[in-house]
Amino acid sequence: MPIKLPDNLPAYNVLKREGVMVMSEELAAKQDIRPLRIALLNLMPKKIQTENQFARLIGATPLQIEFNLIRMSEHQTRNTAAEHMESFYRPFAEVADSGEKFDGLIITGAPIEHLPFEEVTYWEELTQVMDWTQTHVHSTFGVCWGGMAMINHFHGVPKIDLPQKAFGCIRHKNLAPASPYLRGFSDDMVIPVSRWTELRREDIQNASLPILIDSAETGPCLVEDPDHRALYVFNHFEYDSGTLKDEYDRDVANGTPINVPANYYPDDDPSQIPQNRWRSHAHLLYGNWVSEIYLTTPFDIDLIGAARTDLRDT
Repeated sequence: MPIKLPDNLPAYNVLKREGVMVMSEELAAKQDIRPLRIALLNLMPKKIQTENQFARLIGATPLQIEFNLIRMSEHQTRNTAAEHMESFYRPFAEVADSGEKFDGLIITGAPIEHLPFEEVTYWEELTQVMDWTQTHVHSTFGVCWGGMAMINHFHGVPKIDLPQKAFGCIRHKNLAPASPYLRGFSDDMVIPVSRWTELRREDIQNASLPILIDSAETGPCLVEDPDHRALYVFNHFEYDSGTLKDEYDRDVANGTPINVPANYYPDDDPSQIPQNRWRSHAHLLYGNWVSEIYLTTPFDIDLIGAARTDLRDT
C-alpha cells in the first residue's frame, strides 16, 4: 500500500518520480482499511526537503500511511514559503485541542544544538508535545536534536558540546540484532553523522535505556525507550545522497571552519560525487518502525494512550 499525501504537496510528485507508491486522499478514501496515522513535527528550516526525506522512508512499506505535518504553534519559519506552511501544516496547539491521536510521530532535528534546551524559544511547547505523546501517540521517533530533547526531557540525559563537529559517514555496530527495529540489519553499517553535540554512553546506560546501535568514534546512535514507546536516533539515516555535501558547501561558502565529511567523498576528495552507502539501512529502520506500529497499535485509534497496552502482550 502507498503513502497518502495531498496531491499538491511537493513530496507527492517527488516520490512518484522515484517510484515510491503514493496515493491521493480521494483514492485512499475508497479503500476499506484503516491507514496508519503518522505525523511529522518538522523543526528543520528546509521544510520541504525534510518532508521528502521522511515521506520517502515511511512510504516504502506495504501499508497505507496517512502523513500529517505539524509545526510549533508560535515559531515562524523564515526558510519556507508562508503559503506552503498554511496549506499543509497545522500548529500543535490546534492538533492538541482537537483530541486526535496518531499511531506514530517523528520529531525532527533542529539547527540549535549550541543552545541549552531551556533557551530554545519553543522549548516549553515542545515539552508539552513530548508529554502529549504519552497519551495521544502510540510510538514516537526522535531524530538528532529531537531525540536528544526527548531523552533529556524524560530521563535527564544531558547533551555535551563537542570540540569539533562530528561530520561524515561513520561506521557503527549493531548491538541488538534480535531487536525488531534492526530486523535485516548488518552487523555493522555506515551512517551519516552531522552534529556539534553528543550523548555519553554512560549517561544513557545510567538511565537504563538499551543502546541498539553504537559507534566507537561518535558514540551511541540509536536508543530504545520502551517505557515511553520511543526511539531516539542521533544521526541521520534519512539524509539524501547530497545532504552532507550541501552542508559542507554551505559552511565553506560562509567561511565557517569545517572538516571535509569523513568517508563520504571517494578518496575524501570534495570534487568527486559522493556515494550513498546507507540507503538500504535507512529503509530497513523506518520500515521496521512502521511494521512494529502496525503490529502493536490498537485498531480503534481512540484506544491509543488509554491503557498503554501493547497488543503483543494480549
